[in-house]
Amino acid sequence: MTRAPRLTALLVALAALATPPLAPHALAQEQMTETEREAFRAEVRAYLLEHPDVLVEAMQILEQREAEQQTVQDTLMIQANADALFNSADAWVGGNVEGDITLVEFVDYRCGFCRRAFPEVQELVQSDGNIRVIVKEFPILGEQSVLASRFAIATRLVAGDAAYKAVHDALITMRGDMNELALELVAEDLELDGDAILARMNADEVTDVIRANHALAQALQIQGTPTYVLGDQLVRGYVPLNGMRQLIDAQRSEG
Repeated sequence: MTRAPRLTALLVALAALATPPLAPHALAQEQMTETEREAFRAEVRAYLLEHPDVLVEAMQILEQREAEQQTVQDTLMIQANADALFNSADAWVGGNVEGDITLVEFVDYRCGFCRRAFPEVQELVQSDGNIRVIVKEFPILGEQSVLASRFAIATRLVAGDAAYKAVHDALITMRGDMNELALELVAEDLELDGDAILARMNADEVTDVIRANHALAQALQIQGTPTYVLGDQLVRGYVPLNGMRQLIDAQRSEG
């Protein structure tokens, strides 16, 4: 929310919290003369100086309203993009493919918080046993991120889903630069055909997957990683394991 609308919303929230004589004046500012408006401003200032706790309460109300509006907007965006999120043939699907909850993760292999979340998401999926997982390659942190995502996508095209999962896990835990030599070593360690994968990395079909994921992220107003789509909810940023479990439980209770 920009500064001007936020200020207007705050004034409305303040008016709702104000004493009865103050609130009607606030709601009728447009009908005031300039003299009346100045008097009202002085009255508001005096009231707030006398009751500074009202500002805190008004900000809490404003933040709650903004959060509620964001939740509604997120749900509508997810519904509008549900097919691309949950049914795309271009994304790896794991966990329990028949699970009652789907968790979509937008990931960048060089993202520190993605790396931090990785073992916890693994534990969540394994311990729960009823979560379907979809990975969306979303490289946003430079050329090495793009190179790594291209390698992972090409691996899936060349060698299938199991190879993709092995490469994904290797890349998300990898230390050091993600250059071509490092990727060749990953392929060698996993006994994959590195030459075939590297040759496929710049194919149009690989580019199309990354382009589609970026377009989907833009449609969902996703700007960072990790970002999760959990049912009808967007979860922006790293959430500890217990927090993710609580979100899963909440989704199930709503369903």
